[in-house]
Amino acid sequence: MTHHVSSMLDTYPKDLGDIDRQKLAECIEACFECAQTCTACADACLAEDMVAELRQCIRFNLDCADICATTGAVLSRQTGNNVETTRALLEACRTACKTCGDECASHAEMHEHCKVCAEACRRCERACAELLASLG
Repeated sequence: MTHHVSSMLDTYPKDLGDIDRQKLAECIEACFECAQTCTACADACLAEDMVAELRQCIRFNLDCADICATTGAVLSRQTGNNVETTRALLEACRTACKTCGDECASHAEMHEHCKVCAEACRRCERACAELLASLG
């Protein structure tokens, strides 16, 4: 877990309520890491000679990157937290990560960047699922 994510949650001036701080911090970190990794994977796919065959992968990478970045940003904001919105975003993020992770895994033997991306997607998918489960 990154020091800054935890530090920011620890210094929040109000009570965070019943949310599991560790799961929240891990999910925020996983979301931003996945967003960066998916963006880099899409770029690497564009640099491949067989770019046409990677069109679907690029699309899923970019969708996942945007959804993860948005989820990480919303999870970072605790003032007036909307649990329904949080749940919906976590579900969407988990779905995007599964879809992107599956697509990248199908290219992992040929493209190392897709293997790295699939791993980041799986981590984020798990973190979203764990945070969702902790919300009750």
